[in-house]
Formats: sequence, structure tokens, C-alpha cells
Amino acid sequence: MVSIMTVNVDQLKKLRKQTQAGVADCRQALEDTKGDYDKARKLLENRGLEKASKKSGKTTTQGLIESYIHANGKIGVLVELKSETDFVARNEEFRKLAHEIAMQIAAMDPKGIAELMASAYIRDASITIEQLVKSLIAKVGENVTISRFSRLAMGD
Repeated sequence: MVSIMTVNVDQLKKLRKQTQAGVADCRQALEDTKGDYDKARKLLENRGLEKASKKSGKTTTQGLIESYIHANGKIGVLVELKSETDFVARNEEFRKLAHEIAMQIAAMDPKGIAELMASAYIRDASITIEQLVKSLIAKVGENVTISRFSRLAMGD
């Protein structure tokens, strides 16, 4: 018989909010780490990265093109973000990711997708854009790719 640990509800809520993982995944991580919040968060991140790496070979044919014009009106960006299905492409978090990537491109002016993926996220320098994309992949269960982008600046 398997004994089920009682999970602290406040920890569960905090972990879910911070990682965006499902309730069942958060509960399992807390049980697996015997209630150690920091270990549970790391465990969820590792599991998410494993899921993301399994999805990396899947074809992305759906998605959207996001535009962003910087407040000064002198920098504009178009970015094409793709997913496996239209269902994910219509998801609010997918749209938010596309917007965040467009803002990243406006701010950092990367010369290609590889440079963009390796760059530190402007809102949280502790993670890269690649990690940001992988976190969405882990959450939605589909491959997500940045297929192309264009950045225009006055005077370039």
C-alpha cells in the first residue's frame, strides 16, 4: 500500500503560480520531495525541460505573427511564432510569449534566432529566451518555435 503525503495547500498554490505547472504535477513534485518547496520547484523545471526536449522534433505549422512598435515609434518588430496546432496558437499564454519575444527583439537587436534564443530575457536575466520558450512547451505539451523575425529601426 502506498502512503500518500498530505501536501501543504499554500505551498501547492505558490508552486503552481511560480511554475505554471498543473495541480497534479505540483502535488506529485511536492510528494516526491517530501514537501521541500525548493526541491519540488527544481524537479518541476527538470521535468518540464525533459518534456520540451521530447517535443523539439515535432513539426510546427500553426502560429501567429506578432508585431510590436516601441513606445518611441522608432523601432518596430515582426516575429513569427509557431506551434503544432491552432488550438495552442490561440492560447493567451502563446500570444503573451510572442509579444514578449517581440519586445526582446526590439530591446536587444539580435542578429539571428540562435542569438535571440541564447540571450538573457529582459524581464528576468536569470533565464534565457530558450528557457522561456521551453517553459511554454512544457506547459502546453506541444513544440513551439520562433521561425523568423524582422526588426526595423529608424536610420538603419
